[in-house]
Amino acid sequence: MTLTTDRARRLRTTGFVLEFITLGWNVVGVVVLAALALRSSSTALAGFGLDSLIEIGASLVVVWELSGSGERRRRIAERAIGVAFVLLAVYLLVQSAIALATAHRPDGSVGGIIWTAVTAVLMFALAGLKARTGRELDNPVLRAEGRVTLVDGILAVAVLLGVLLDTVLGWWWADAVAGLVIVFYAAREALHLLRSPRA
Repeated sequence: MTLTTDRARRLRTTGFVLEFITLGWNVVGVVVLAALALRSSSTALAGFGLDSLIEIGASLVVVWELSGSGERRRRIAERAIGVAFVLLAVYLLVQSAIALATAHRPDGSVGGIIWTAVTAVLMFALAGLKARTGRELDNPVLRAEGRVTLVDGILAVAVLLGVLLDTVLGWWWADAVAGLVIVFYAAREALHLLRSPRA
């Protein structure tokens, strides 16, 4: 189906709105998660906060693309995001391993439970809207970022479960295991971005 100029403009505007919502939530999330992680000494919440910081960069790449910016600048940005994911994976792998080896027991975090639950719902909704908008606009970058947002929602669920099990049942190791889930995701995303021909 061929898009009219007006329809394409409206879809592009929708894409911008979705990315700015994602950006706004993640900017607030970095601050909220840092405070919650410091208060509870939770590896999973700290990792999710760092992931939110990286997702801010991913959203900025899409905003650049929707603005019609150059391919070279997008490739540089994607490579930088890939390197950031590598650093996140290494950091969380070390922290989770130390937490498990020393039987580190983080304090429970009701705030962490609430934040990650709301984040999961919002990210799943945004992912669906980005996928639909990207499909209608025939924009592969927006569709790809929609998949990243979907995974962000899945990560929020993993962190939610880890913090919930620690807070409610006292399963201290669940927090570190949730951190390892983020390690797997970060390593996978880094590999994809750094091996991609576009990167």
